[in-house]
Amino acid sequence: MDYHNEKQTIAGPAGALEALYHQGAADKPAIVVCHPHPLYGGTMRNKVVYWMARAFEDLGYSVLRFNFRGVEKSEGVWADGIGEADDVSAAFDWLSKANPGSPLYFAGFSFGTYAGLQAARKDTRIKKMLAVAPAVNLWSFDFMLGETRPFTIIQGTKDEIVPFDAVKDWAALHPEATLLTIEDAGHFFPQHMDTLMAYCRLLDEENDT
Repeated sequence: MDYHNEKQTIAGPAGALEALYHQGAADKPAIVVCHPHPLYGGTMRNKVVYWMARAFEDLGYSVLRFNFRGVEKSEGVWADGIGEADDVSAAFDWLSKANPGSPLYFAGFSFGTYAGLQAARKDTRIKKMLAVAPAVNLWSFDFMLGETRPFTIIQGTKDEIVPFDAVKDWAALHPEATLLTIEDAGHFFPQHMDTLMAYCRLLDEENDT
């Protein structure tokens, strides 16, 4: 498998956004993968985000990772998750133009789920959504109420940052959500990355209707 990633620059609402892009097969989906909290060291090179991207590359997807505003070479400053959602919208636009015939998907990790799902919620182009360790205990995800598109949640039972029960309770509010549990996994899945990647690949098997 060729995991080549090209450096790209995305025109974001607060300035240029640094990105890494893998061009997949023309007949496969294209997906944006969002990284964890910028103020706590989160970047597009985070290990969980990296291996999530690899899982989607294995499926032949076109994969876009990018740094939120103010992270590494991305311009702008931290904007409390609201501006970062606008960054995701810009990433969706870039990826859509690069893959005009492909369905668009979203995947995020931790804080990345908060920013990314805000953007995906209002973007009808997004056909599938994946939330890994969504930080529902730190941010309000009420904007997802009423969402009718199915989405998948992956959560470890021993997450030390986002409590499993909090995610389980949040998932129960959404009949369209599928919760995939990884027993004994912590927030960064240090001993369970293979299972996480396997669960990510299940996105390819879900019904598109």
